[in-house]
Amino acid sequence: TGMNDRGRKWKRFKAAAAVLGVVLLAGAAGVTVHLYRQRKAQEAEIAARQHSLEEPEQFLAENVIEYGGKKYRRNSYVKAILCIGVDRSGLGEKTTTGFGGQSDGLFLLAQDTARNTVKILMIPRDTMTRITLTDLSGNVLGKDVQHLTLAYAYGDGRELSCEYTVEAVSELLGGLTIDHYMAVDTDSISVLNDGVGGVTVTIEEPGLATRDPELKLGETVTLKGKQAETFVRYRDIHQDNTALFRMDRHQQYMEGFFAALKTKAAEDDSILIRLLDSIQDHMVTDMQKDQYLKAALDVLNTQQLGSGDFYTLPGSGVTTARYDEFYVDQEAMIPVILDLFYREIE
Repeated sequence: TGMNDRGRKWKRFKAAAAVLGVVLLAGAAGVTVHLYRQRKAQEAEIAARQHSLEEPEQFLAENVIEYGGKKYRRNSYVKAILCIGVDRSGLGEKTTTGFGGQSDGLFLLAQDTARNTVKILMIPRDTMTRITLTDLSGNVLGKDVQHLTLAYAYGDGRELSCEYTVEAVSELLGGLTIDHYMAVDTDSISVLNDGVGGVTVTIEEPGLATRDPELKLGETVTLKGKQAETFVRYRDIHQDNTALFRMDRHQQYMEGFFAALKTKAAEDDSILIRLLDSIQDHMVTDMQKDQYLKAALDVLNTQQLGSGDFYTLPGSGVTTARYDEFYVDQEAMIPVILDLFYREIE
């Protein structure tokens, strides 16, 4: 009898376990279906965004445009200068496609030559837009929606890379004419940083200490040497959209750099020329020396380069299975570009 009771209990246990297993599997299936549908919805959303980028409207290519019931003309006194931070050391020699580095930082300067002021538009490196694709021999294959940072990689590591990046940014910004470009390599960061005696910043992210123990959360540090590159370029690859959040650090560093530069310039009026001469071998530009010196002087003479002088391209970040992607909000972008590069006319 005892054996029969144990047998019946064992059968009931197996039956309950089977039911529980079915319930768990059903729940897991429900979660899987939910995640699958969520993923498909995200993929459809991304595909729709990419489709909208295939042939973007070049509404800012015209000298005079209408927006919001008003007319605007491109301000001829405001020059658009694209500054490109390349993630490799040395820009002296041309390379083949894929070996020239990528644009790790992108900043569009609005240099008002009449008021001698500069404003800065920060452009996320993970922005999705059309870029020029080439084969390993440099032959153009056409255009496709890719990360903006890759536009530089499809060139020759120098002028052609800059031109491809300028083309991509111009198209991204509705056809806005970009007047000049300047690309610098990673070595230029420490050269410029130490040239002004170091840049003082406050560490607001815990991950920086994993790269340099002195860069502890909450500490105020005067960056020296390679510390400047670490502060500017660090990304936590295990977190989503870290390249986007890193832009706050870029702004903090630039504000600190120009504050240090102004202090140095008060003691040494030749500091700016010496700084620019020190990075001659670390940059590529289509500007003459007097042109980029004028732009640098305008920044130096800005009363105080602060938060009001920085703009960020509006949009939203999306995390896919493999990459972070940033999509520009075209409607929100227009007023920003008008504010920086246009003037209202009657």
